[in-house]
Amino acid sequence: MLNTVDVNYAHTGKSKSTSSMGMREMQERAFEARNTQYLLLKAPPASGKSRALMFLALDKIHNQGIKKVIVAVPEMSIGGSFANTDLTSYGFFADWKVEPEFNLCTPGSNVSKVSVFTKFMQGEGQILVCTHATLRFAFEALEESLFDNCLLAIDEFHHVSVDAESKLGELLRLVMNKSSVHIIAMTGSYFRGDSVPILLPEDESKFTKINYNYYEQLNGYDYLKSLGIGYHFYQGKYTTAIGEVLDTDKKTILHIPSVQSGESTKEKYNEVDTILDIIGTVVSQDQDTGVLFVKRKTDGKILKVADLVHDNPLNRNKIVTYLRNIKSPDDMDLIIALGMAKEGFDWAYCEHALTVGYRGSLTEIIQIIGRCTRDSSNKSHAQFTNLIAQPDASDNLVKLSVNNMLKAITCSLLMEQVLAPSFKFRTRVNDDDIALPGEIKIKGFKEPSTQRVKDIIESDLNDLKARILQDDQIIKALPGNVDFEVINKVMIPKIIKLQYPDLTPTEIEELRQHVVADAAIKSGEIKEEGDKRFIRMADRFVNIDDLHIDLIDSINPFQAAFEILSKSVTPTVLKLIQETIEATRIKMTDEEVKLLWPKIKQFVKDHNGKEPDINSSDALESRMGEALIYLKQERIKRGV
Repeated sequence: MLNTVDVNYAHTGKSKSTSSMGMREMQERAFEARNTQYLLLKAPPASGKSRALMFLALDKIHNQGIKKVIVAVPEMSIGGSFANTDLTSYGFFADWKVEPEFNLCTPGSNVSKVSVFTKFMQGEGQILVCTHATLRFAFEALEESLFDNCLLAIDEFHHVSVDAESKLGELLRLVMNKSSVHIIAMTGSYFRGDSVPILLPEDESKFTKINYNYYEQLNGYDYLKSLGIGYHFYQGKYTTAIGEVLDTDKKTILHIPSVQSGESTKEKYNEVDTILDIIGTVVSQDQDTGVLFVKRKTDGKILKVADLVHDNPLNRNKIVTYLRNIKSPDDMDLIIALGMAKEGFDWAYCEHALTVGYRGSLTEIIQIIGRCTRDSSNKSHAQFTNLIAQPDASDNLVKLSVNNMLKAITCSLLMEQVLAPSFKFRTRVNDDDIALPGEIKIKGFKEPSTQRVKDIIESDLNDLKARILQDDQIIKALPGNVDFEVINKVMIPKIIKLQYPDLTPTEIEELRQHVVADAAIKSGEIKEEGDKRFIRMADRFVNIDDLHIDLIDSINPFQAAFEILSKSVTPTVLKLIQETIEATRIKMTDEEVKLLWPKIKQFVKDHNGKEPDINSSDALESRMGEALIYLKQERIKRGV
């Protein structure tokens, strides 16, 4: 297995140290915005979002006239994050207390919970915790005006969308428009796995955004020093390859594929049994906790395994309760899950998140990676591995398989961007223009001219990259069969315009340059020699002081991951990927032809008058050949 992403961290301890009020760095940042009516908090798993909400909610109750607080979480197990918490012992002015009757993240029907919710809203109680589902059902029986002087906190906010079928999204729009409600939205990732936005632009603009990025979080840990993201490809059934990547010496969460996916054998229980047989022999199961004891084949060591796939309610509740109360690394070795153990699941000792099959949602990938990135004394490295089926020419689903592989790689590209340190980009005016620490100066670079562009860069840059990397045409283009200037100057601006239709052409170009520069710098290898810094671009190292926006526009900022892909699969599979892409070739546009024409002329000059061949094995030469044909056809149409 080869990693597409390897990131090392300084383990400064900064993100875990607390202030005189008991707040971590991220929580302090959020608390500074406590007086805003609508707050969107974007911070990674394990950064302390639940406690940040407690600080904010208690201040609104004690100092801002808020009478009631409703906390909504996607599933009952996450409700435990908002249990009673002692805050005064660490310097805060109040403790977080939820009366047992108003903790609705407990077994039982939504009918009875809606009755309690209604009673809460009509007068009794101060803080209530419930699931998104309970909130939706209760809202149907309530007037929006009841949310006046209330705080509504929505955890895992990416579950909201503007889609007409999204009840949670409709609820949010109604209470914002018809009550004086305060809203705190919390998420580890603001982008969804589809093209549907979470909020309408006019609603999103009302939110104050607080960002705490993955790099800040992981760089400030005490123990975790590095994170790897990699892919392992298999043929046939995944159960024949799982033993190659499942290291039972590492504390691991293994997510098997959904039964609806192509990777699934459609027999999820048999898959679990096969995995257990690969590890060793099941010796016994604890009747009180549901823990399986498995004797490992290699050395006879007894491993503790949690099976979250079998959905017997009694056993499921036992093992979930056990997992919530784990106190040491020795309490669990392996968790096998299907739909569980993703967002909000806390197993700090986890070292390896092993996922079978492509996950269509970038949010889901981030949530799964977050399971192994919590700081713990038992690990210095965290690893995410995606086990993916190799495309097979004899398979009728080869097109889908190729698409899944490419989308998986684009997920890693996004994570590379999310996990890297941030830079501030400035225009280099002249050779004596020295960059400050944390800055990179680029000749010809256009800095933001409006507050709107500055806000997008500061708050939404990764979300915009996610949108770009989910685009079907970008996915087909990235392996190298479209000129990089076309990607950077034609395709990316079109996506920006769709995402932000209110931007002017000047603002779009400023934002485009920032996206491309940021992606290129974060994907490049930086090294220092003496007092100079060099960055690897287009297979050569360039002095950072000599960077020009034209140079950045001429390269593929995401090429590294596809170079690793080419090393990870056979030439036959690579050829199959290329042929499949060719069969779904993106259409030629006038903008692409204009950019390719100087390159075509240079190609002809370099090859003694020979024109680019459409049948060339080189993808870019083939594309230039297509551009020539396109030009000839256009001339015929126009009678030129």
